[in-house]
Amino acid sequence: MRANELRMISDEELLAKAEEMKKALLNLKIQKATGQLNNTALLGQTRRDLARVLSVIKERKLKGKK
Repeated sequence: MRANELRMISDEELLAKAEEMKKALLNLKIQKATGQLNNTALLGQTRRDLARVLSVIKERKLKGKK
């Protein structure tokens, strides 16, 4: 998901998406540790997507303080 697409989503939806991605990332890490993860690229992709979501949330918080 691109950052521009994320900027169109409401704050509540972004927070929910971030929590969902954190749970998915934890699940992927567990799968990798137990040897059940076939596509290890999903781990990095999910981590980067989570970083994008958190970046947009942080941008909005900083923009609101000005």
